[in-house]
Amino acid sequence: MQALRVFWVFAKLGFQNEAAYRANFWIQIFESVLNIASAVGAISLVFARTDSLAGWRPAELVALLGVYFTVYGAIQVVIAPSLTKFMEDVRAGSLDFVLTKPVDAQLLASTSEIRVWKLVDLAFGLAILWYGLSGLERITPREAAGFALALVAGAATVYGFWMILATCAFWFVRLDNVMQIFWSMYQAGRWPVGIYPRWLGVILTALVPVAIAVTVPAEALAGRLTPQALLLACAVAVATLTASRWFWKRGLRRYAGASA
Repeated sequence: MQALRVFWVFAKLGFQNEAAYRANFWIQIFESVLNIASAVGAISLVFARTDSLAGWRPAELVALLGVYFTVYGAIQVVIAPSLTKFMEDVRAGSLDFVLTKPVDAQLLASTSEIRVWKLVDLAFGLAILWYGLSGLERITPREAAGFALALVAGAATVYGFWMILATCAFWFVRLDNVMQIFWSMYQAGRWPVGIYPRWLGVILTALVPVAIAVTVPAEALAGRLTPQALLLACAVAVATLTASRWFWKRGLRRYAGASA
């Protein structure tokens, strides 16, 4: 409950800040439409020449694209802006204001910046996901439950991964290039990880959790997800969250603050 209250407070502050620049809303819609149009256009070109891609049918790939943009929107709304601000606070020594609050510092650092207009990406992602689902065969309750669990596991894994990268700011001055590498790799999530060469698939699964965040939930909707793969995704999520928490506590011991 405390996490929800903290998130709600920062959401209201984020809306108030963004409302001062309302043109950003229309710019965000324009950017989102361009991104989605390019992604859907690529799928249309592929299926204009074939009936399936590595066994994936058109509706299944549209659903995967919906998962991709849903996760992308969630990252852009809270994870990316909050942890970017956290890294800046570490460099400037202003993380002191977070650490002295009577709330878990990691929670505050993870929700301190919310970009309300980025909800447009999240909404478009959900709309594409719904459209893809309408073209699939009937989703069984088991597949729906598997999808929900896989989506939560994927989101948790992405958050833990970002948290680990951001916590590296306690040791390194700038991590902008590392974050750009993540975004470049995440672009590969628009397609099933199985279409890539084996070495790249390993990278997108073991090093950068694109497959766990996007492909695994989409496989659940397509009826391709095995119980073993779902359990592995959940195990990876728990391990990543645990590692990020441990890394966070270790990083705090290195933080000197503005008074140093």
